[in-house]
Amino acid sequence: MDHTIVVVGTQWGDEGKGKITDFLARKADVVVRSQGGNNAGHTIQIDKQKFALHLIPSGIFNPNIKNVMANGMVIYPKALFEEISILESRGITNYQLYISDRAQVVMPYHLELDDLMESLKGDQAVGTTKKGIGPAYTDKASRFGIRIGDLLYKESLLESIKMALNYINPVLKTFNRETFNADLIADEYFEYGLKLKSYITDTSLLLQDALDYHQKILFEGAQGTMLCIEHGTYPFVTSSSPTAASVPLASGIAPQAISEVIGITKAYTTRVGGGAFPTEFEDEISALIREVGHEYGTTTGRPRRIGWLDTVILRHARRINGITGLSIMLLDVLSGLKQIKICISYELDGRIIHNVPGNYRDFLRCKPIYSTYPGWSEDISNVTSFEELPKNCQNYLFAIEEFTGVKVTIFSVGPDRKQTVSLKRYFE
Repeated sequence: MDHTIVVVGTQWGDEGKGKITDFLARKADVVVRSQGGNNAGHTIQIDKQKFALHLIPSGIFNPNIKNVMANGMVIYPKALFEEISILESRGITNYQLYISDRAQVVMPYHLELDDLMESLKGDQAVGTTKKGIGPAYTDKASRFGIRIGDLLYKESLLESIKMALNYINPVLKTFNRETFNADLIADEYFEYGLKLKSYITDTSLLLQDALDYHQKILFEGAQGTMLCIEHGTYPFVTSSSPTAASVPLASGIAPQAISEVIGITKAYTTRVGGGAFPTEFEDEISALIREVGHEYGTTTGRPRRIGWLDTVILRHARRINGITGLSIMLLDVLSGLKQIKICISYELDGRIIHNVPGNYRDFLRCKPIYSTYPGWSEDISNVTSFEELPKNCQNYLFAIEEFTGVKVTIFSVGPDRKQTVSLKRYFE
């Protein structure tokens, strides 16, 4: 039996990880968010009610599940309290939440720095959500970041903030930006610490106890593999690694503790923000996919860029993550299309390549090579098995398996929990 499952995005985020996490979490004892901050979101639909989560793990709707915000996260307390308040206003009041004392804190000056850095980059701006995530990770690497556990000790908290502002305020002043008062921030964030105190713990120990007792643990992350700071389309990436490989480090567990990795992919491809996107196209078909698939950012509301499914990046994601099964999301959105394309390789400067180039400028020049498949006109939103899918839809899934080398173990035909078909018995 597989006790630990990682749900990982195989594209540029927004693949539908929240729905699959919620689907699998019903059988889990612990759900862990391992990295990122409130710069990304999961949309979960339960009994026709939609919930948007940005920081809190997807198991929050089940009072029996332990929800862990692990050490790899960067947490903006104000946003966390807002999210808790929204959930409680909608009746989600009975839950278990644990926050790592080693997780980093997003400070108010991080938001200002994020906006400044994006403005200075001009045409090369990454397209961040300006939530302060990158600067928070920068401070972590520079060793003057504030950790969640620091919020419980006012005097040392003030000293740490002063040290950070000794560097940050002169930078902000140089560009005529707002500077910050250490005392005011320390007062505000110490109050946050008092409110969070009941949630704060060493989550690494909590997870080790769960592993020792063979409890079922589900790990989720934000963004997708192609936004990984190590293996994504750098520099158009996020500031952490949303891969399965990062989960042990970002959660405080041993690498061999991971038993299954489910790669989540849309039946097509989307991207928000700048950066290369080989299979992107813009015409009446992409406009239709955008509207039928409601392809607008959970956090920003920005329209997502649309492209055909790219199995070159899926193979890249398979290798980086050790993916053991694929979950194909929004399959129903493609219903009604006469033809559907799958990118199987790239042309780069007259050469056929089958991998994602490490240099962004090379990736920008990649042209997709497609294999084309007949579509299907049937409504598949109510199917409950693979056999009920139209033959052309089945063949599309078979083609994905062929070009990725990974079995499709889950597919989704709509936003509701019930519109999910699992071909493998996970957590059983």
